[in-house]
Amino acid sequence: MPELPEVETVRRGLAPVLEGARIARAQVNRPDLRWPFPPRMAERLTGARIDRLGRRSKYLLADLDTGETLIVHLGMSGRMIVSAPDAALGGGRDMLAQFHHLHPAPEKHDHVILDTEAGARVTFNDARRFGAMDLCPTDALDRHWLIAGLGPEPLGNAFNEDHLVAAFRGKRSPVKSALLDQRIVAGLGNIYVCEALYRAGISPLRHAGRIAAPRVAALVPIIREVLSEAIEAGGSSLRDYRQADGELGYFQHNFRVYGREGEACQTPGCAGIIRRTVQSGRSSFHCVTCQR
Repeated sequence: MPELPEVETVRRGLAPVLEGARIARAQVNRPDLRWPFPPRMAERLTGARIDRLGRRSKYLLADLDTGETLIVHLGMSGRMIVSAPDAALGGGRDMLAQFHHLHPAPEKHDHVILDTEAGARVTFNDARRFGAMDLCPTDALDRHWLIAGLGPEPLGNAFNEDHLVAAFRGKRSPVKSALLDQRIVAGLGNIYVCEALYRAGISPLRHAGRIAAPRVAALVPIIREVLSEAIEAGGSSLRDYRQADGELGYFQHNFRVYGREGEACQTPGCAGIIRRTVQSGRSSFHCVTCQR
């Protein structure tokens, strides 16, 4: 499932095309994905202008001039694909200059299609249908059931050393489970938690409440560093994930521990081997020698 860097990469790829654009036509090709679409979704989107394209945790948020926000979750295989005919690139529309190809032929799993007045098309394609879309009054977004329980953004000021130390205090669950708890920090997923814990030298099996406060505090800048590097690299391409323009991300080439079971640890001077352990149904990767 795409994690925060992948979703942020998609947001950045869509922003030049969608921010400030008016939706000339919205097409909804099925009644649901993971959950039913909101009533009259196509009608409510058609004619609306997208004032701002944001992100909260792993959700894309399109604020509309109608007073509603479109919430998008990519699920396990969801893709936002951008296309534009050459004719739409004239008239000084430089923001579309990077999308020269024609609209592709419709595919079986093209579930929602947004055509803008400028001629661009954004298609939500989701083969497994674990994605989701909903519409919510913008002024009530913080109370939406998908958003209300989320913790602070890991790249925001509210995610700081004091917050994480307090959240871990007395916690008996493994540190990896604690970091995956969206109430503690929003948007972290399996891959980047593994990578952050490796850089911090902390075993994913350690109980969160038994890690010394200075080591917990040191996790904050490490988490930000890992996420920032992944965003800069364009997100990590695993299985079905693609950027908005169809290009692959490449941070997976920089993984130091994830997916490297049986390989030598990359920490200088460490002779350890990377081990895979299953925690709560997810694979954890860590060096048994230098992660304690």
